[in-house]
Amino acid sequence: MIEEGHSSVSRLTRKRKKMQEGEGGEGDIIGDLSLELLNQDLLETVLSRLPTSAFFRLTSVCKRWRSVSTSASFKLACSEVPARDPWFLMVGSSVASPDKSVIFDSVDRNWKQLDRPPLLGGKPDSIPVASSGGLVCYRGALDGDFTVCNPLMGSVREIPRPSLPCEARAGLHAIVMRSKPRPMQEQDPLFELIVVHGEFPRLFSTVFNSRTNTWGADVALSRRIYGSVDSNFNSDSDSDSDFLEMNNEAESVLYFLSKAGNVVAADMLRSPSKQYSSLLISADGDGSGTVYFLSSSGTVVGCDLDRRSFFEYPRLLPFCSEYSIDVMECRGGLAVAVLSEFLETASLRIWRFDDYGRTWVQTAAMPPSMSHEFYGKKMDINCVGSDDRVLICLSSGDVYRYILYDILAEEWVELPQCRMNGVVMEFSSAFSFEPRIEVSL
Repeated sequence: MIEEGHSSVSRLTRKRKKMQEGEGGEGDIIGDLSLELLNQDLLETVLSRLPTSAFFRLTSVCKRWRSVSTSASFKLACSEVPARDPWFLMVGSSVASPDKSVIFDSVDRNWKQLDRPPLLGGKPDSIPVASSGGLVCYRGALDGDFTVCNPLMGSVREIPRPSLPCEARAGLHAIVMRSKPRPMQEQDPLFELIVVHGEFPRLFSTVFNSRTNTWGADVALSRRIYGSVDSNFNSDSDSDSDFLEMNNEAESVLYFLSKAGNVVAADMLRSPSKQYSSLLISADGDGSGTVYFLSSSGTVVGCDLDRRSFFEYPRLLPFCSEYSIDVMECRGGLAVAVLSEFLETASLRIWRFDDYGRTWVQTAAMPPSMSHEFYGKKMDINCVGSDDRVLICLSSGDVYRYILYDILAEEWVELPQCRMNGVVMEFSSAFSFEPRIEVSL
């Protein structure tokens, strides 16, 4: 199921032998203990707390440990672990095998291959568009169908196609996913898909509920300005005219930001998987939350699903500045990564929005010795955040770099090249998910 590019397999037999060779005596009882002496419930609890990749390595130790992976009580113990360190599902133009997916394990700090579910193997045009918890959502580039899967275990569920008009399908802005803890009596995990569509300034949202297996009705979102909602919303208002004029101004720039925030010329889109680059953030887990995405002019838009409104953040850089931008979740809040050029050098910085000062505040910056390499290369930046880690994929026609930023340690680390079957893999983006053994669809 899991193949490692650079494995560091744990060997327990040597350690167990040292434990058994401990000096005798009443004070050395601990030296004679072994995991084999644990009862089944306690063994399953211990194994459920291990990193997922370590668990799969340990299943080869003995038949008893191998049988744990299929135990219902073990899966229940796994579901009680509140969070797993993230794995990153990589997306790129080249693949080592059509039946394999490449992931980066943030715990082992190495590359791995996962078996691609057969159902997805029959849909070669399906690409990841959203993720949450242990699930990843794929969307067909041709038919627009959605498929949700657990990349680790291979379980798959096809989602009914939303009944959107043809023009709405072309005007998709955001696709986000939210998964919820599975109740004890439920067999399947609960999740929602949220789609934001329409043409500015008329936006709509619709939600798919996995429990009912249906899409909800379209909900109109009114434009909110400076924290207030205009209940008399109409397309002829002065504010809407200003909004449209601003977008028209952006279209006159030679290099502009696509919906993925990429620096592009004409109508070229470098990273289709991040065309709907967006995220969902719920304050303290209450309410439906806010969907954030990048408009076609490169501004950050927030759709408040509870208030049924949307608002636009001020730009970080002027229209004429050439840069790439992406939104991401950072420690439970909205963050923006920006790659820009100034005075013959490139800088990559992370920003948060200060609601009180109504301005962007820089929170981190890549060392110039690392970012200078990207000057003049028209790099496309795609980011994904998970708790205290941020994975940044930078790509152009001939340069591919992957940077892992540790927020707590303030450490920027460039990941090594990924080689699968002797081929150097090239990725343009990534999606974060938790390696959950217990999640089935």
